[in-house]
Amino acid sequence: MSAPAPVTGITGIVLAGGLGRRMSEDGAGVDKGLQALGGLPMVAHVIARLAPQVDAILINANRNIAAYQQFGYPVLPDVIAGFAGPLAGLHAGMLAATTRWVVTAPCDSPYLPLDLVVRLVTVAAADRAAIAVVRAGERLQPVFALVERSLSASLADYLARGNRKIDLWYKGHAAVEVDFADPAAFRNINTRQELARYEQGQP
Repeated sequence: MSAPAPVTGITGIVLAGGLGRRMSEDGAGVDKGLQALGGLPMVAHVIARLAPQVDAILINANRNIAAYQQFGYPVLPDVIAGFAGPLAGLHAGMLAATTRWVVTAPCDSPYLPLDLVVRLVTVAAADRAAIAVVRAGERLQPVFALVERSLSASLADYLARGNRKIDLWYKGHAAVEVDFADPAAFRNINTRQELARYEQGQP
């Protein structure tokens, strides 16, 4: 499948700011985006698929900043302290972006669709929605979302009140869901066992 032309006015935010506890044997956490898959860090696969779909890329990371800078894009830590989750990464990206829209993708989902952005944009435009979120099969995939940057103040307030649940913030803005037929495209790799299976071509 060839990628469609990039949609203008959109910044892609690669979310790599988590602790990755499930991928470490001792529970202390590892940087999932930098774990190798097919000879490349997982985040490299994500960037390769997302970058052609957007105007600009930002990487949200809280550790190993220099390693992420090697990919040639701005690297932004969370503004909210304490590894506050994907909404904190979205918030940091919204503050740094200059486009009307941002779209998020996690660093551990190396098979994201090449038409992710255009499909989110198409549905958001048709419904005049400020947020469009992926639904793949029976599951909502809230870390794959298109968000209008004008909502940054709302998100900052939500986070300042100690809220962290991404789907609840979306619901407060009547987010539209966008159906994708292939749930496998949104698989995320959380453990070393999963990573080993994918490395062997056995998802």
